[in-house]
Amino acid sequence: MATDETFEIAQASKLGGAHSVGLVETKTWTFEDPPLMLDCGQVLTPVTQAYETYGELSPERDNAILIFHALSGDAHVAGYHAPDDQRPGWWDTMVGPGKAFDTDKYFLICANVIGGCRGSTGPSSINPATGRPYGPDFPILTLSDMVRAQERLVTHLGIDKLLAVTGGSMGGMMALDWAVRFPDRVHAVVAIATTARITAQSIAFNEVGRQAIMSDPHWKQGDYYDGPSPESGLAVARMIGHITYLSDEQMHRKFGRRLQDRDALCYDFGTEFQVESYLRYQGNSFVRRFDANSYLYITKAIDYFDLANGHRSLVESLERAQSEFLVISFTSDWLFPAEQAKELVRALQANGLLTTFLEIMSNYGHDAFLLPNDEMSAAVSGFLTHAQKHVRDQGGRP
Repeated sequence: MATDETFEIAQASKLGGAHSVGLVETKTWTFEDPPLMLDCGQVLTPVTQAYETYGELSPERDNAILIFHALSGDAHVAGYHAPDDQRPGWWDTMVGPGKAFDTDKYFLICANVIGGCRGSTGPSSINPATGRPYGPDFPILTLSDMVRAQERLVTHLGIDKLLAVTGGSMGGMMALDWAVRFPDRVHAVVAIATTARITAQSIAFNEVGRQAIMSDPHWKQGDYYDGPSPESGLAVARMIGHITYLSDEQMHRKFGRRLQDRDALCYDFGTEFQVESYLRYQGNSFVRRFDANSYLYITKAIDYFDLANGHRSLVESLERAQSEFLVISFTSDWLFPAEQAKELVRALQANGLLTTFLEIMSNYGHDAFLLPNDEMSAAVSGFLTHAQKHVRDQGGRP
């Protein structure tokens, strides 16, 4: 008979190895009072948030880190939900024992955003006023609304102040929003592959994706939950979005002009090139796990995001921030290029905020933050170690 130690080693290997968080569970928490006041002027109640936690909260409650996910992400950052899962959470390369977000040192929290479709209240949730899915009756959201909802969750978990907030892409925007909205509730910010506001070109890509969904005959003005969903439109939207996540060099190296299972051109509209097959696969896979209405709501929230909104400048908008910052960008990210990160860094430094900037050489485009990268891991690990030491040297909570 195998010993307990042998069994544990076997399980660790099966579930990602010794540096994996192993099996994890998604939890939910619902609040009603006070209701969530939204930027659009409407009220959302009740609000349910799906979330996962990793590691242990220290007795001093000074080691908590809130992770915000990107557009198509969810609360499942790391580990596995079941022993037979084939893939771990979306940032498993960064979260776990001995990894950049070290679960032996930190207590990690990640919640699915409101407006999403992976357990948190969104357009596919049941509207208590009608007993049917919200659909088009769901209120328009902003990223700030999502952040305010997660602030309620952090308070519910008994955490007064976070050691850090972090995220990539949309998640980085939310981390920046937290830094100016709740400046006294976070010590450090790690903003990766992100921006203080997206450009007209990025808004244009999002709008083309939304139009693809809304042009699908099954969309039915967003009220499609009793019948077929607009899968074709959502698949096209995902294909469009996915192009922006990759670099031209990466696509060339991965696919070039190679044909898919063919020796010559067929002069038809079938899937001839490998890149066509790849994009169709991405689109078809996405519709199995995401709701079309959530895609509309979340991309619109990204479009609305502008840290300088209501202020004379980005510098002025960051005057309330009190955190130290680590800003990371990637050389091949043309969706949120390094120049946008540098603009953010200049505004932070103009406010006298301790800021570290790292531009990482990478051929993987915007999605580089989701892929294993030793330089990114080392930077995040060192930054968090310094932040935690600073907090504990102060002799109290962050």
